[in-house]
Amino acid sequence: MKTLLHPTYFPNIASFATMVQHEIVWEAADNYQKQTFRNRCHICNDRGLHVLNIPICHVGGNQGRQKYKDVKVDNTYPWQRQHWRTLETAYRTSPFFEYYEDDLVSLFDKKQEFLMDLNLRTIEIVCECLQIQMPTVKTQIYEVSPKNYIDGRSLVNAKKTIAIEQSPYTQVFGDRHGFVENASILDLLFNEGTNTLSYLQSQSLPSLNA
Repeated sequence: MKTLLHPTYFPNIASFATMVQHEIVWEAADNYQKQTFRNRCHICNDRGLHVLNIPICHVGGNQGRQKYKDVKVDNTYPWQRQHWRTLETAYRTSPFFEYYEDDLVSLFDKKQEFLMDLNLRTIEIVCECLQIQMPTVKTQIYEVSPKNYIDGRSLVNAKKTIAIEQSPYTQVFGDRHGFVENASILDLLFNEGTNTLSYLQSQSLPSLNA
């Protein structure tokens, strides 16, 4: 059975491990919700967990709820430059930052209008780095309780602790604050490099609703 996931900004390890181990369909028909990984990711720096947020163009009043696919990125603020500089500061000394730098930096040089398109592009770039096929199938309608999919959409919740039995790996500042679980796939990629795919394939996945 295929698994339903939200496309998120450089997904966390639980989401990417699910993607690697399952056949994925992207949830593309839902409403946008705040406090989720749709517009943020968690990286590790010298202080521990750090959040990178993408500013979005909010609508209100008569427009009501927005479809996720219609949410636009607020490019009036130079968030891309800030994110890239933060990533450089956090991971420049990691074993594989320079190895993947050229693949990733182009994303931060080109503006994207829609948040979902941006998120799918981040996933596509990581898939290219891992030399795996990018899932492309999207939902056309929203189902509260999907009958034909394993429902992995709860992994989008940034305020919920995801129960994942994750094997520790060496992180740049791990000696200062210990191992940080379930960070963005970028943390794993920069620290583990060519071992990233086999790592993802070997992880126990969080419990999902069938």
